[in-house]
Amino acid sequence: MNRITLSPRIRKTPYFKSIVAAGLTDISVYNKMVMPTSYGDLQAEYRRLIEGVAIWDVSVERQVEIVGPDAHACAQYLTARDLTNMKEGQGKYVAMCDHEGRILNDPVLMKLSGDRYWFSLADNDMLLWCRAIAAEKGFDVTVHEPDVSPLAVQGPKAEDLIAELFGEDVRALKYFWFVETELDGIPLVLCRSGWSKQGGFELFLQDGSRGDELYGKVMVAGEKYEIGPGAPNHVERVESGLLSWGGDTTPDSNPLEAGMARYVDIDCEPDYIGKAALQDVMANGGPERLFVGLTIESDIADSWPLPERTPVRQNGEVVGTMSAVVFSHRLQQTIGLAQVNRTVVEAGESVEVEGPGGRNVATITELPFI
Repeated sequence: MNRITLSPRIRKTPYFKSIVAAGLTDISVYNKMVMPTSYGDLQAEYRRLIEGVAIWDVSVERQVEIVGPDAHACAQYLTARDLTNMKEGQGKYVAMCDHEGRILNDPVLMKLSGDRYWFSLADNDMLLWCRAIAAEKGFDVTVHEPDVSPLAVQGPKAEDLIAELFGEDVRALKYFWFVETELDGIPLVLCRSGWSKQGGFELFLQDGSRGDELYGKVMVAGEKYEIGPGAPNHVERVESGLLSWGGDTTPDSNPLEAGMARYVDIDCEPDYIGKAALQDVMANGGPERLFVGLTIESDIADSWPLPERTPVRQNGEVVGTMSAVVFSHRLQQTIGLAQVNRTVVEAGESVEVEGPGGRNVATITELPFI
C-alpha cells in the first residue's frame, strides 16, 4: 500500500475537509501541497468531465503576486511574451525561462491592475526566483504568495452552473479573462480557465478560511447538473495535448521544444530573461526537439501517469522521451506524449517506445489528438 505522510511541510488545501468527505482516495504532492488525483473511479471522473460538470480542488496552483510601481516591468522581464498591450482583467499563458532559455514554468499570468499581477503556477519554487530577480534588478515591487486557492469547475455544463451562481454576464468572459467578484460575501476572482479542453472556470478563492463554505455552495448549486468531484484528468489532458511542465519537459527543455512557440515572442521590443538564448535557437535552425503525440500499436489498461519518462527509439538509437501513455476510449487507441528530435519528427518515420506493455511501434502525430 502506498502512503503519503502529511506534515507541516505539506500543506492541506482550504477545501480539505470537503474533498475527504467527497471520497478522496488518491493524492500527490504539488507545490508542497496536497493535490487530489482521484476519488476512486477514474472512468466516472472522466465521463463527468467529458459529458457533465466536475469540481476540482486545484489549490496547488499557487500564485506569485507582484505588486508595486514596477510591477509591469518586473512581470515583463520574467515573461517570454510581449505584455505591452495586456489589459486589466486579462490572463495570458506564458513561459518563464532562465538566462539560457530553459523553461522554468508555464503559468497563466493575470493582470489585476497596472501595478498588480499574479503568476498562476505549475509545480516549481517560482516565488524564490521572482523575489531574487526583482531584488537583483532593483524593481520597486513586493513579491509574495497571496492567500489565493483556485477551485475549478470543468465540463460542458460548467458555464450553466457558473452563470446560475454569478449571473449571465459570465457567459461573455473570453478565455483567460477574469473578474473580481464574490459569492455570498466570499471574495474571489472568477476566470474562464482550467486544465482541460472541456470548458470551464476557476474560482480563485481569496480567503482560505472559507474554502469548505465555497466548495459546499458550488456542490449544492451543481446538484441539478449532477456535479461530482474529480481532478485534472490524465486521459483527457493527453487527448487534448496539454503540457505538464516538469512531466513532459526535461530539465534542459526550452519553451519552443515544449509546444509553446506561439506563446513566445522572440523578436518583441521588451527584454526578458532568456530572450537572447531563444533568439540564438531560432537563428541556428530552430528547436532540436518537438513536443508531439504518439499513436501506439498496443492496448493498455493502466492510464495512470508513467512513473518516469521512458525512451523513444529509432533503429536502436534514443531519439526522445515519452512522458505519458493512456488508452483513449473516445479514440479507441493507445496514445502518448513525447519530446522527440525534430529531424525524426520531420522524417515522418515510425519509432519504438517503452510503456507499461513493453516495447511497441508508434507513429508520431501532431497535437491535439482531439
